[in-house]
Amino acid sequence: MHHKRLLVSAIALGSAMAIAAPAMADDGLGDYRDRFEPLPHLPPIPADNSLTPAKVELGNMMFFEPRISSSGVISCATCHNPALGWSDRIPRATGHDGQIGERNTPTVLNSGFLGSQFWDGREPDLEGQALGPIEADVEMAMDLEQALERLEGFEVYQNKFAEAYPDEENPINANNLAMAIASFERTLNTPNSPFDRYLRGDMNALDQQEKDGMVAFVDNGCIACHRGPALTDSQFHRIQVPGSTDVGRFEVTGEESDRHKFRTPTLRNVAVTYPYMNNGATETLEESVAIMGQEMLGQEFEEQEIANITAFLHTLTGEMPEFEVPALP
Repeated sequence: MHHKRLLVSAIALGSAMAIAAPAMADDGLGDYRDRFEPLPHLPPIPADNSLTPAKVELGNMMFFEPRISSSGVISCATCHNPALGWSDRIPRATGHDGQIGERNTPTVLNSGFLGSQFWDGREPDLEGQALGPIEADVEMAMDLEQALERLEGFEVYQNKFAEAYPDEENPINANNLAMAIASFERTLNTPNSPFDRYLRGDMNALDQQEKDGMVAFVDNGCIACHRGPALTDSQFHRIQVPGSTDVGRFEVTGEESDRHKFRTPTLRNVAVTYPYMNNGATETLEESVAIMGQEMLGQEFEEQEIANITAFLHTLTGEMPEFEVPALP
C-alpha cells in the first residue's frame, strides 16, 4: 500500500512538473516565436476538389507515370524526385530530349500552402499547375489528348479513375487528371521539423546558434517576405540574381513593374532543395543568404551572421511524407 501511495504521489508531482515545465524552461524569445507559425499537417483543401483516398492513390500513380510524356520515360517524379527533396538538385530542369529549361525546379513539398504556383505565379493553384509540365515542350512535351488516350488503354486506370470520380460517365479527362495529381501533392507536407517542435514548446529542439539565426532572420527583415506556415508571402519581388536574364512575372502580366519579379520561394526544407534562385546558379545556403542580404535588404552580412541564419534554415527540414512508389501497369 505504501508503495502504491508513493507511486501516486510521484505521478502527481510529475504531472505538476510537466505542466510547469514549459514556463520554467522558456528561453525568453517568445516575441520572436510569435512571429512564426508551425506547419499544419494539411494545407487548405479546395471545396471543388475534396481530398479522398481514391484521388490521392490515383494522383500518386499519375505522378510516377512516364506514359503521359511523349518519350514515355519522363514523369512528374523525374524532376520532383522524392530522394532529392522532391526536386532535382540540378540548376535548371532537364526535360524532353535533354532540353534544359530556364528555371530551377521548385520542390513539390508543402506546395499546397502556396498562394500561386511556378516561379512566375502563372497558375493560381495546384490543379492549374498539374497539367503545365505535361504539355510544356521542354518538359514532358505531350499532347494532353494523347496522354489521356494512353491512360484509357489500361484497364487498371479505367478502374482507378472510376473509383476516384464515381459519378462520371467518362472519368478519364484532363480536369480529373489535374485534380488527382493536385490531391496527391497536397499530402506531400513536412510537419514536425525541429523548428516546428520549438514553436510548439520544446525549447531544446533548437541549439543556441539556431536560435541566434532565428533572431537574425527576424531582426534583419527576412521575415517580411518569408512568413506564414510555409515561410513565403506568395508575393512577387524584383530580384536579378547573378547570371539571370529571366524577366520573371513580366512574361505573365506584360506589366513593366513585374519585370524580374519572382514568387518568394518557401524556405521549408530549403537545406535539401539546393541549388537556389530562379536560375539554380547558387549552390550553397550560405551564398544564398549573402545574396539575399545584398539584393533584398541592402546589407553585407558578416560571416557569423550568415552562419547563424544558415543554421536556423537547417531547422526547417521536416519529416518527409510517407508515400508508396506505385506499381504501374
